[in-house]
Amino acid sequence: MVTFEEQLVEHRIYLMRFARLQLRNDAWAEDVVSETLLAALAKPHAFGNRSQLKTWLVGILKHKVIDQIRSNAREVAAPDHGTDDEGDELDRLVFKADGHFASPPGDWGDPQQTLQQSQFFKVLDACVERLPPALGRLFLMREWLELSCEEVCKELSLTPTHLYVQLHRARLRLRECLNIHWFGQQAS
Repeated sequence: MVTFEEQLVEHRIYLMRFARLQLRNDAWAEDVVSETLLAALAKPHAFGNRSQLKTWLVGILKHKVIDQIRSNAREVAAPDHGTDDEGDELDRLVFKADGHFASPPGDWGDPQQTLQQSQFFKVLDACVERLPPALGRLFLMREWLELSCEEVCKELSLTPTHLYVQLHRARLRLRECLNIHWFGQQAS
């Protein structure tokens, strides 16, 4: 039988990947993951099997990441020089010049039923992993960590307009990835 401690170790790689994407600093990521695992070890009874262990750990990690971002707001991280040249090409594939969809969006069925399927979340996680690092980071900060737009703009040194454009591009990419890998529709 696998012990609780061994189960925690199994999730460490995923937690590190998530923390690195958000913090862009290996030392900070290591710190928050260590704090997360220590918090889980300190109160294993708090888990109570009310959710999956990974979900519970990510919930703890989210709070640790937010604390780390806020406590290190004055420190400067190396700038991300990644470009998003592919975004304009993606926009041209999905939209006509007048801003309308090139083809109507496909029927995604009943969203409530889909959300209840754990396989969907695995595919969604894989699609988020495929986003360019800069897009993935701001998408997760806004949608997963639930930071306000002001906090994300401040942390990433973005204007609100640029943030909204980048979030739009991230959502379009996620939508296309889900259409292909979950809903079984090839992009037209």
